[in-house]
Amino acid sequence: MTPATPRIDNATARRIFLTRHGLGRWDLPAGNAGLLELIRKLGFVQVDSIATVERAHHMILWSRRRSYRPSQLKTLLERDRSLFEHWTHDAAVIPTEFYPHWKLRFRRDREKLLARWRNWRSEGFEERFETMLERIRDHGATFSRDTRDTDHQSSGEMWDWHPSKTAMEFLWRTGELAICHRKNFQKCFDLAERVIPDEHHARHLPDEDVIDWACSSAIDRLGFATPGEIARFWDLITIDEAKTWCSERMGQALQEVEIQSADGSWRRHVARPDLIAEIETTPDLPGNVRVLSPFDPALRDRNRAERLFGFRYRIEIFVPEAKREYGYYVFPVLEGDRLIGRMDAKRDLGRGVLTISAFWPERGVRMGKGRVEKLETELDRLARFAGCGEVDMAATGFDAVP
Repeated sequence: MTPATPRIDNATARRIFLTRHGLGRWDLPAGNAGLLELIRKLGFVQVDSIATVERAHHMILWSRRRSYRPSQLKTLLERDRSLFEHWTHDAAVIPTEFYPHWKLRFRRDREKLLARWRNWRSEGFEERFETMLERIRDHGATFSRDTRDTDHQSSGEMWDWHPSKTAMEFLWRTGELAICHRKNFQKCFDLAERVIPDEHHARHLPDEDVIDWACSSAIDRLGFATPGEIARFWDLITIDEAKTWCSERMGQALQEVEIQSADGSWRRHVARPDLIAEIETTPDLPGNVRVLSPFDPALRDRNRAERLFGFRYRIEIFVPEAKREYGYYVFPVLEGDRLIGRMDAKRDLGRGVLTISAFWPERGVRMGKGRVEKLETELDRLARFAGCGEVDMAATGFDAVP
């Protein structure tokens, strides 16, 4: 008789998932060593320039580590070289020990980006490859702003890249250049061999080893997943490669489990055989309120987040203001294992005020006195992190809660 497929209810699935994403109780060392271990366990941290409160990468780390300061990330990236910047589903900081696995992506991206950018970017960028490499090799690290082409007629658009900038971005995406530091969030490029420590830069792995690592490390960080979710975690491999990897290990290193969605339905996933036993030892999540970045790793896969939490979230930066459902840059708010709402927040460093201009509770969430007090505690902490001494919540009406 075939044993029944194990089932994991929604509340337990959320607890497993959030714990694996660093929002549970992790015992990590103090200082930079603990920060590096946090990023290693997460896998990567998305980088984004928008700073209505603070940039996404800083908020992601702050929400998990009360002692975090942005200078620590700079040290790991620019001095220790224990992190590097590259691409997952988007730009991210990644432990440098993972760098050899990105060589598969470098190769695959070369032809893909050439085909796409020939129709999208400025003409002539391919002819600048050797010129840019020679310039950087001879004169050192370079910002693309220092290489503007005098023969390029700018359109004035934000994404109008002149050929030399396009060449540098291409050489970065395909592994010949690396980001050595940023200034005012602008990337400074150097030869990859001068940025990435040789033990990682010189290491080469067979494609099958990279595929195995990408799938294995993804399932370990997700807890349970579909093959598509495994492939999308690092965005290094194809869904077909993830499907093959799963099918070859089913009944041995993997088993099927059924996960309950927020709407009560059940869906099949794969998981490690010891996941069910792990449930008993995974502690409950802290009950405090936490403000998350819109690019938080727990929300990166929007469809998965909606399935697990019943929380539909879409960035509305590029949506015309009149058509936005919420706002330009809205922060999800987590309490324990439940996403309880979202808020529109902005810091004014000149006045030293963090202003909450709107708060939208999720359906069924009552913002009673206790919950508001927990939110106020978190916002005080966020204000200090963002360089503000005061929080203005008047627009929410919460000060009227009995």
